[in-house]
Amino acid sequence: MTIKKVLTVAGSDSSGGAGLQADLKTFQEYGTFGCTAITNLVTMDPKNNWNHRVYPVDETTVREQLETIFSGSPLNAMKTGMLGSTNIIKIVSEMIDQYEMKNVVIDPVMVCKGEDEPLHPENGVAIRDYLLPKATIVTPNLFEAAQLSSMSAIRTVADMKEAAKKLINLGPEYVVIKGGKSFDGNKAIDLLYDGSAFTFYEVEKINTNYNHGAGCTFAAAITAGLAKGFSVKESVAKAKTFTTEGIKAGFAFNAFIGPVWHGAYNRAVLSD
Repeated sequence: MTIKKVLTVAGSDSSGGAGLQADLKTFQEYGTFGCTAITNLVTMDPKNNWNHRVYPVDETTVREQLETIFSGSPLNAMKTGMLGSTNIIKIVSEMIDQYEMKNVVIDPVMVCKGEDEPLHPENGVAIRDYLLPKATIVTPNLFEAAQLSSMSAIRTVADMKEAAKKLINLGPEYVVIKGGKSFDGNKAIDLLYDGSAFTFYEVEKINTNYNHGAGCTFAAAITAGLAKGFSVKESVAKAKTFTTEGIKAGFAFNAFIGPVWHGAYNRAVLSD
């Protein structure tokens, strides 16, 4: 049996719940082998209301990490998360072209959990221009989808559809917008669009604040699914279930956040 290799180009979350740590845990649970190129180090300050601090990795080091990873046997899929600068975004774009990467998942991370302003607005523009045209699938949350589609906000399912139409015109093959529990009603809703048809993925809302890393986990699960040969629709459906189980089993990490538990899905299967 050949173990599938996947790459995440993302920030390091020192709490372990999101970023490349969430990606690696998800890759492992899917039975794939994960490689990492670190773009930022993210910490939280317990003495200052748990505010995030982001420490970028220099561009040369990011490029050298990618060269190390791509020097081995071909990768089966890759994803991006938090990217530190427009130049790093351009480097990632170049590498995708140079190594003719397939199964490219762009998770356009613009904010840390608990924050509501983009870290670097110019990065959103660069992601739109340099990465979305190369994406198999782009996986924004509502805030990121609004930013990339130049919409003021996404407040309804109809808005999600409109944003998806705008995003597909920017070049990705598929768009999945992570609506989650943001809308009224008792359903957590995500939307997949292929340029012609909408597919909704819905589960009952889970009454919890322990969902740190859910977006990263969802995108990583899609990536691992594609690496293993699942279709985009199959990958998204499985990722939805995987992430939902992780949220159900979430736990408190500190006074500010609680992560999803990435081992929950396989534990649930084993206990059936």
